[in-house]
Amino acid sequence: MYTTYSDLADNVRKAAIDLLQARLADAVDLATQCKQAHWNVKGPNFIALHELFDGIATDVNGYADLIAERIATLGAIAEGTAVVAAERSKLPQYPLCIALGTEHIEAMRTALAGFGKAVRANIDQAAEIGDQGTADIFTEVSRGVDKNLWFVEAHTQADR
Repeated sequence: MYTTYSDLADNVRKAAIDLLQARLADAVDLATQCKQAHWNVKGPNFIALHELFDGIATDVNGYADLIAERIATLGAIAEGTAVVAAERSKLPQYPLCIALGTEHIEAMRTALAGFGKAVRANIDQAAEIGDQGTADIFTEVSRGVDKNLWFVEAHTQADR
């Protein structure tokens, strides 16, 4: 870690960085999953889903940037390459052989819900180690992921 005048203890910064690096890998993976859906969706709701998935990819890239900048702020190097994300991501692999909008909705729902669950766990973990700034970042990301999950799930809830 780089030297910093931050008043956070080194052990707190290290623990927060570990949490952030894990979510950065997931965010990079999730952004590519969103683009996979965006590029390949087919069916009667094509344009709505094509645009939705692209918008979510933009949001997720923003979360990745926020997380990476916090890592740098805490004195570490953000490890956010595609190769690192592929090695470390805890998200399920996105199915490559799907096309129908309903299939992509289900795959995106699964990916967003998994990412959101991990981020929410990190809120509490960051608070427990004494880094409220990192907890706040995870809270911001959680709100955005929940909103995007709502947008995706709304496509399945009309019949209820």
